Amino acid sequence: VQLQASGGGLVQAGGSLSVSCAASGRTFSSYVAGWFRQAPGKDREFVAGISWWSGSNTYYADSVKGRFTISRDNGKNTVYLQMNSLKAEDTAVYYCAARRGAVGFGANEYAYWGQGTLVTVSS
Repeated sequence: VQLQASGGGLVQAGGSLSVSCAASGRTFSSYVAGWFRQAPGKDREFVAGISWWSGSNTYYADSVKGRFTISRDNGKNTVYLQMNSLKAEDTAVYYCAARRGAVGFGANEYAYWGQGTLVTVSS
């Protein structure tokens, strides 16, 4: 599966932004999807994950819980990350990823990656 992230940009602190990840392939619904982010000088970290098919199970890093929402539209082969109440520390390159099986929380658990989209939050 190939992934293409989009939707990043510049937003003021307290604002909202949505990023999307479009996947190729007709079987995307059978893949778990996740969002990770990487700030300058830091490791890539888990942000949110969503289970395959219905996406009934979602998982979030503590740092974004209550502010970010992950969702998927299998008809459009797309996963979304809605980000609200953004903070300066949310500034990073955001990557979408996919894997078979259960949601993983480590970057090395995902086999498929998008190219990343930059989110900059100004304070």
